[in-house]
Amino acid sequence: MRAPEHFITRRRALVGGGAALAGVLWPLGSDALAAPIPVAIANASGNVNLTLQELMKQQGFLQEMGLAPTITNVADGSKITGSLIGGDIDLTTMTGLGQVFPAIERGAKLKVLAGACLSPTLALYSSKPNVRTLKDLEGRTVGVGALGALLHQLVVALLQKNGVDPGKVTFVNVGASGDVFRAASMGTVDAGTGEAAIADEVGRYRLHMLEGGDLTTGLPEYTYQGAYTTDKAIATKRDVIVRTLAAYAKLYRFISKPEGKEAFLKARAVVLRSSTPREGELQWNYLQTHKPYAVDLVLSEERLAYMQRLNVQLRVQRSVLPYAQVCDPSLAKEAVALMVSP
Repeated sequence: MRAPEHFITRRRALVGGGAALAGVLWPLGSDALAAPIPVAIANASGNVNLTLQELMKQQGFLQEMGLAPTITNVADGSKITGSLIGGDIDLTTMTGLGQVFPAIERGAKLKVLAGACLSPTLALYSSKPNVRTLKDLEGRTVGVGALGALLHQLVVALLQKNGVDPGKVTFVNVGASGDVFRAASMGTVDAGTGEAAIADEVGRYRLHMLEGGDLTTGLPEYTYQGAYTTDKAIATKRDVIVRTLAAYAKLYRFISKPEGKEAFLKARAVVLRSSTPREGELQWNYLQTHKPYAVDLVLSEERLAYMQRLNVQLRVQRSVLPYAQVCDPSLAKEAVALMVSP
């Protein structure tokens, strides 16, 4: 699968694992050596995701779980579903969930596994002096990713919640979240999303946040990202998926504690070289204030029902499907139990 941005993690032998038997979880406390197990992951390529993937690589959380990961970052998260069904990847761990439910309704054998970022980390910005409120977006252009995918769905949900007619807004697919932010700063579109954490610094990009445009506080019920895979992968690669989820749970806990700060800032500086140290500090402070990541992984039934109701409102899904049909939380529970330390 081709992607505009990708990296492949280094494969390293893990010291401290036990012999891995097919279908049996590895006893991580033994002294024997074992060959790492390959896992193919694809995730959305937003700025925070890129930072966390670099942090994951530097900290070696996947390797600690006995895995040899290949991680691909994809600008259009809707393409991940096809890659899963085609068997090109094993799972996604940090991607929007909106497109999963209509696919399941149409017969795709997919299951949501776990939460990642539970609330949106974005805000709506504009470089146009006369675009100050959400209502001002009627008759104007807003930069998003693919129509129906994460960024588009987020903005539509925010507009509807605030009484703005999305039908009067022209949505333009300009790529990943970083591309959307650049398009907004250049004035190519009248507004677009960017990191909510840097709202106080966007003047350097000739931008301002729209009134009511903070998605973190304006749309907390929207589950921003999660993990999902196919029924086939659950049946044939359960061990690998559980270990992968455990590694991401370790990541989410790591960035939710003060001691993760130095490593987080280092990772951000590697992948976002044009960003300033001040912006890195703001992003870290945002994570500590809002703690948006699912440290215990499991998603509630209400969160998934909300996402489906939104799909029904947008007419991309006919009805809300039962929780058991769209989600298998058992792997997330096994992953949390597998973790050596809380």
